[in-house]
Amino acid sequence: MKYIIGIGGVTNGGKTTLTNRLIKALPNCCVVHQDDFFKPQDQIEVGEDGFKQWDVLDSLDMEAMVSTVRAWMENPVKFARSHGVNVTPGSKEPASKDTHILVIEGFLLYNYKPLIDLFDIRYYLAVPYDECKRRRSTRNYTVPDPPGLFDGHVWPMYLKHRKEMEDSGVDVVYLDGLKSRDELYNQVFEDIQNKLLNRS
Repeated sequence: MKYIIGIGGVTNGGKTTLTNRLIKALPNCCVVHQDDFFKPQDQIEVGEDGFKQWDVLDSLDMEAMVSTVRAWMENPVKFARSHGVNVTPGSKEPASKDTHILVIEGFLLYNYKPLIDLFDIRYYLAVPYDECKRRRSTRNYTVPDPPGLFDGHVWPMYLKHRKEMEDSGVDVVYLDGLKSRDELYNQVFEDIQNKLLNRS
């Protein structure tokens, strides 16, 4: 059985932290990080807001991302081996040998139709503006945030894309990014375990 899990939502919402815990706990689990598909910096346009447009779909090579996901779908064992993942039973579940899981993590997972349709379950982490801005200010990025980027580009783009996702009726499970890391992990891990049991 193949199962694809999306961990999406706001920047600095806890997506990578949650993803990293899940991939250690789930059997035969690979990961695709949307951040790995950013186009080169010289291909990122400056928008009307005066900022480089990092927080939009055009900043990402989404076709390459979907191709990567499809490569996993075609042969999860080969994909796992080529990405250094051991394909062995990782849990006590008897069916774990036959279960292959892909976690896809990113901030714009549910706004690109060819990708939306590939998920078995879609989680969406959200945190309020103040907390998101606080977390963002403590992060060190390869390309540092210029002054005013959060209020002038990052947060408005988050609100725009979230509204687009909601208006198009994408089915997501909302997660409260203010919960502790353990609470979030336990909630999602238990939910995934139940869904896998129901499908086997």
